[in-house]
Amino acid sequence: MASNPDFVQYVADQCAAAGDIMTRKMFGDYGIYCHGKIFGLICDDKLYIKPTEAGRKLLRTVELRPPYQGAKDYFYISDVDDHEWLSALVTATCKELPVPKKR
Repeated sequence: MASNPDFVQYVADQCAAAGDIMTRKMFGDYGIYCHGKIFGLICDDKLYIKPTEAGRKLLRTVELRPPYQGAKDYFYISDVDDHEWLSALVTATCKELPVPKKR
């Protein structure tokens, strides 16, 4: 099942305080980016964020799940309604992620 575009936009809006948020459709679901860095995936109307130590410290409950079969585990984020916390989590996560390589 693919993600609902309304849900994808809602999650992007909830993360907006972290910076320039963009989503891109990929393989039937979506990648979510902040300032050009992919920090997570939205699959089957669920948010998954790349695991980092800074992100782990901000999580209320650490739950690791693969976003799709065969994927590495990501942090599963069940609460996407708290925009301040979600934006802080995205900001902290992106600080630890490498700058994307230019194509």
